[in-house]
Amino acid sequence: MPVTRTLPTDESRALLDLTREITAREIIPRSAADEAAGRFPREVFETLGAAGLLSLPYAEEYGGGQQPYEVYLQVLEELAAGWLAIGLGVSVHTLACHPLATFGTTEQRDAHLPAMLSGDLLGAYCLSEPHSGSDAAALSTKAVADDDEYVLTGTKAWITHGGVADFYTVLARTSPEGSRGISAFLVDAGTPGLAAAAPEHKMGMRSSPTAQIHLDGARVPARRRIGAEGQGFPIALAALDCGRLGIAACATGVAQAALELASDYAKNRSQFGGPIADKQGIRFMLADMATAIEAGRALYLSAARLRDAGLPFGRQAAMAKLFCTDAVMRVTIDAVQILGGYGYTTDFPAERYLREAKCLQIVEGTNQIQRMVIARDLLLHG
Repeated sequence: MPVTRTLPTDESRALLDLTREITAREIIPRSAADEAAGRFPREVFETLGAAGLLSLPYAEEYGGGQQPYEVYLQVLEELAAGWLAIGLGVSVHTLACHPLATFGTTEQRDAHLPAMLSGDLLGAYCLSEPHSGSDAAALSTKAVADDDEYVLTGTKAWITHGGVADFYTVLARTSPEGSRGISAFLVDAGTPGLAAAAPEHKMGMRSSPTAQIHLDGARVPARRRIGAEGQGFPIALAALDCGRLGIAACATGVAQAALELASDYAKNRSQFGGPIADKQGIRFMLADMATAIEAGRALYLSAARLRDAGLPFGRQAAMAKLFCTDAVMRVTIDAVQILGGYGYTTDFPAERYLREAKCLQIVEGTNQIQRMVIARDLLLHG
């Protein structure tokens, strides 16, 4: 059941057609085997980069696609519907580019952004630490100035693409002044003193490596600091607002894939003399699943349009992340239920969708944190 979309230009419609073509040809056929084996599909990201799909929301002058977020997020949704490891990977890469693209100097953008957006490089975003996940302002990784360099020491945790990324956007403490003492740095993966730990063993997203990044006296040129000293925390928060929309779109894609699987199964599975799709109990489940998906899609697109218009969108981004990721959890549980025993086997991707959905309620700020963000903004601004 193809999703009906309203896209602003012929170019954006062509982009979505290209995304669907690549997803059908390059992504879906390998997803189950690579997930089972825990293989990272780097070549898929190379294909997406060559097609211009790794740089959609950034400026053309640096090699970006100059696309509005409304379009970029729908591309993400299509990729995630094919395979969440790819959709989430593109979202993380976009997140890693955001600080430099938005807060970097002209000289920094000229020097680094074209390579970051070319598709040849893959990025990672290093904010969380073993003891500071949701409480990001409590991070303790240090960056000590030494002439024209900074020396970075500490450990970052839960880093998507940890160990396979080509560059890391790292948030580190340059002074003890709480959230005002954090700065942002662009760090090459080959920097001496930077090393990745073994990937975490996860219940889902096994082909997308998540690992700690150890910084042991890693020297980073001062010219690679993004923004002023102490500006890192607002830079991080601005990036996360955008990243939350990416997670909302990815969640909607997984939910859409689960709905299509469950619907097709229900039409073809015969019990008690006819397809189970004829049973009211199944029909009502499918109706609720479809309604939740449409509501989530409308919510993330509404937030994206605010962003594209240059209006505040942080509350709406948190709402979209919260709603869409809670929705995908309910939808994938129901998809497994509709498939019955087959839903609990690896013969169908329903069980994988369910395992992937749980991750989305945690990343880019847990859904409990989203509720805090929404309530705080509501009480401050009405």
